[in-house]
Amino acid sequence: MIKDLWLIGIGTGSPAHVTLEGMQALREAAIILLPLKGDDKQDLAALRYAILEAAGSDAEIRTFTYPERDPALPYGARVSAWHDEIARRWIAALGPETPPGPVALMVWGDPALYDSTLRIARRLTPCPRLRVVPGITAVQALTAAHAIPLNTVDGPIRVTTGRQLRSHGFPQDEETLVVMLDGACSFRDLDPAGLHIWWGAYLGSEAQLLRAGPLADTAADITATRAEARARHGWIMDTYLLRRSPA
Repeated sequence: MIKDLWLIGIGTGSPAHVTLEGMQALREAAIILLPLKGDDKQDLAALRYAILEAAGSDAEIRTFTYPERDPALPYGARVSAWHDEIARRWIAALGPETPPGPVALMVWGDPALYDSTLRIARRLTPCPRLRVVPGITAVQALTAAHAIPLNTVDGPIRVTTGRQLRSHGFPQDEETLVVMLDGACSFRDLDPAGLHIWWGAYLGSEAQLLRAGPLADTAADITATRAEARARHGWIMDTYLLRRSPA
């Protein structure tokens, strides 16, 4: 049984993205649950180990392997079953004994933005005491890398997913759209007229890639760059911002 579970945001690839609070929490945790995602994604685990080393953590490491989603299920059921299995693997990795202190998970980006670790944690019975340490989001890392403001003057923003963009397009009443979790490069399906894009992958890391410009001029380059980078690394994490040009 887990009594205390800490979810620590670790940014998007750089140990410098982890807050002082996050570094302290990594030092104070008794056990770190560390996910393994296959041989082609070993550098994701290596980045987590580098952050632990930078923090000076001597916590015990317990690893677990991420399950695959069942493509035969409808999307909602597929995600729910996947979350259930991840929770079971956390428990299996910890074993039958109660941990001697807080258990921590290092969450890519921030635990509160398009991440399901909090939802998975609430599947545990009994639910542990949860502590969330915020981290640098991909949205912050993207706008910082491009040195652009997230919003226009007094302008709203919408943060959404590639799935939503494919289903609904660019909402007519929106000016700025941040798109996450888009493995299909859904911007290619938009009418590019009047749209500008700022795209980034591996944000904050040595492998960081950036592209920006009118969507009509940059969509093909971003698509090709993304495919080549994913093939080279075995994984990719990217996000982008779309903005309408003033009328």
